[in-house]
Amino acid sequence: MAQVVAGIVVLDCSEPEKLAAFYKEFLDGEETDATANRVEIRGAEGMRLAFRRDVNATPPSWPRPENSLQAHLDFYVDDLDEAERKVIGLGGRPLETKDAGGPYEERGYADPSGHSFTLRTESATAPKQG
Repeated sequence: MAQVVAGIVVLDCSEPEKLAAFYKEFLDGEETDATANRVEIRGAEGMRLAFRRDVNATPPSWPRPENSLQAHLDFYVDDLDEAERKVIGLGGRPLETKDAGGPYEERGYADPSGHSFTLRTESATAPKQG
């Protein structure tokens, strides 16, 4: 009987070395494996990602319908503003802008290859009143 012992998310891109460097820095991680066409990293909290070379890779166009969302990653963070500064400093870009009137629990971004991801905070759950 086969047993799955681990899983890994693999993103196709034209430059796996550059995309691995982005996520390695963002996740405070380390490179765990690299070949000519694939780079794997493990984040500080154990999340594993790999990046596979596809010279014909087309970035997702989300939220536009043509060639839209192919994969989506969610990252829980303690401080959205601090995480946003890090993402943009590493070459990511915002996908969803919100009204500046107050705090939001999630924000959308694209990595340098165009894959979308969300930064989110865990909502504090208060007991029901009355």
